[in-house]
Amino acid sequence: MAWKHTYRCNNCGYSAEVYEGRGHFRQKISAIYCPECSSIQNIVVGGIIADVAPSFSSEVGRLCPKCGNDNIRLWDMHTCPKCQSQMQKTDEKEFWT
Repeated sequence: MAWKHTYRCNNCGYSAEVYEGRGHFRQKISAIYCPECSSIQNIVVGGIIADVAPSFSSEVGRLCPKCGNDNIRLWDMHTCPKCQSQMQKTDEKEFWT
């Protein structure tokens, strides 16, 4: 089963939606941290799209969808990109495909 969870920073209020599991077309959505725009963004990885666009088969070499920065990394699921405090998973979740 695949879920979309909301994470929120208790210090500054920044929030992000993070996907867990795989979608209908076998893709996963990875949460990445971009230090340039201080945000958490989601990128599609793998699945059917990677079969026709091999550059989508991993997070390597990808750009931030918000600002185009190439210095992205997987988000550690804890650190707020705005204030560096701890983010917590909230009770907000919904099913995604």
